[in-house]
Formats: sequence, structure tokens, C-alpha cells
Amino acid sequence: MLKARILTVLVLLPLLLCALFLLPGFYWALSMLLIVLLGVAEWSRIAAYSKPAAGLYVLVTLLLGLSLLLFTDIEDLRADGISQWIYALSVLFWLLIVPFWLIQGWQIRNKLLLGLVGWVVLIPTWLALVQLQFMSPGLLLALMAVVWIADIAAYFSGKKFGRHKLAKSISPGKTWEGVAGAYMAVAVYAVAWLLYDSKLMPQQLSGLDVLPGLIMLLAVWVITYFSILGDLFESWMKRQAGMKDSGNILPGHGGILDRIDAITSSLPLVALILIGLKFPVHS
Repeated sequence: MLKARILTVLVLLPLLLCALFLLPGFYWALSMLLIVLLGVAEWSRIAAYSKPAAGLYVLVTLLLGLSLLLFTDIEDLRADGISQWIYALSVLFWLLIVPFWLIQGWQIRNKLLLGLVGWVVLIPTWLALVQLQFMSPGLLLALMAVVWIADIAAYFSGKKFGRHKLAKSISPGKTWEGVAGAYMAVAVYAVAWLLYDSKLMPQQLSGLDVLPGLIMLLAVWVITYFSILGDLFESWMKRQAGMKDSGNILPGHGGILDRIDAITSSLPLVALILIGLKFPVHS
């Protein structure tokens, strides 16, 4: 399993990096829309849609994505009010609804409601991937790296030290020790990121302003919290549907949703925060 996961990453990561840094924004948006549509198809199986209903669900999602791409100012986070509302809806969903959903163990069977939830999960994710790439491909990569590092650290620390289950009824393999490992790893990453961005040499560390470091640490910990929430939510939805993986398109990893679950909850939040901070937009 681990060997298959590593081989898949070795194939996909160079492709992702080439697309992220070399594709113009419009073509990046189309490629990410294709990925999200694969995720939508997997979500339709979680919702137990019939084949005609699943096809219609994917088609409507495609039309929604193309409409956002063609008829809104998708390249500017602040000029386009539609994007802001989409991100706000996503953040409210993850912040206020999902924690109670998981705590209460809600099992939603209404297919229309499940379809709407799928859009709330996936459309803001696609939009954030598109707009953050336009703002700065390097920033988007750095943000996704937070999620990847947290996931890898949680896996290995949980495997080595895991004793106390995080949410046994949702995902038996996840432990509090894994969560601790994730938080420690992203803290190290935050320090490295700050030092690189500040162009600091080791002898200059004594003069480092504490405030930027604390803000960076808080930021990566918030992203990590949301990434864990996204992972748990997708695990719960799969468990409700009686599925181990959302699909089998990625050897060793499962489906598209299994790989993007953590960014569905974290990237829209980041995009909304950057709007408020008036992060400089550049191509």
C-alpha cells in the first residue's frame, strides 16, 4: 500500500507542479474543473445516485463551473462579489455545520440535500484553486503543502505512537497522537517558511520579530484543523454510504475525494481571509 502511494505521488506531483506554474490561468481552471468533476462523480456514488442522475449531477456542475469561469471576474478575488459569497458559505458550512454533523452522527438520506452538500464542498474548492493560482502559484503550493505535511505527519506519527482514537466511529485509524504529530510538523514548516520568506540567515535569528512567527504558526494550525475536519467529514460520508474509498482512480490513495478532502475545507477559508487582508493580486 505504502509503495503504491509513493509511486502515485512520484507520477502526479511533477504533473501538478508543471500545470500549476506553466499553465495560463484559464487552462489551469479547466484542468482543475476536470479534477473536481471526477470528485463530483465520486460524490454521486456516495449519495447513491442512479447513473442518469449522476450524469445529470456532473453535467450541471460542469455548467456551473463554466458559468463562473466565463461570466464572472474569477481572476480577482475582491472585484467579484460572487466568489466572496461562495467562500463565506463554505466557511460557515465547515465552521458551524460540519462539527455538529460529526458529533451528532447525522445520516442524511435526502438525495437533493446530499447533492447540495456536494456542491458546497467542491465548488468553493475549485474556485479557490483557480483564484489562488492566479494570485500566486507559489503561495498556492505553499498552502497545499501545509495540508500534505499535516497528512503525512499524522499518518506516520499515528502509526508509530497512536494509542488514543480521534474519532473511532468515523475513522478508526486516526489518533490524537497523529493529530499532535501533524501540528508539530506544520509548526516546523511554518518556521522554515517564515525564515525563507524573510531571507534570514541563522545568525540573524535572535533579531526575529515574534509577532509574524506567531501569526504564521496560528495560520498553519488553523489550516491543519480545517484539513482534519475535511478528512473526517469525507470519512463519515463514505462510512454512511458503506464505502472504504471514494474511488480507485489513484493507486494506493483511492479516489479523487480521498486526496482532496483536506483542501475542500481549508482552501476556501484561506481565500476568504486573503480577501480581508487585501493580499496583492498578480499573475
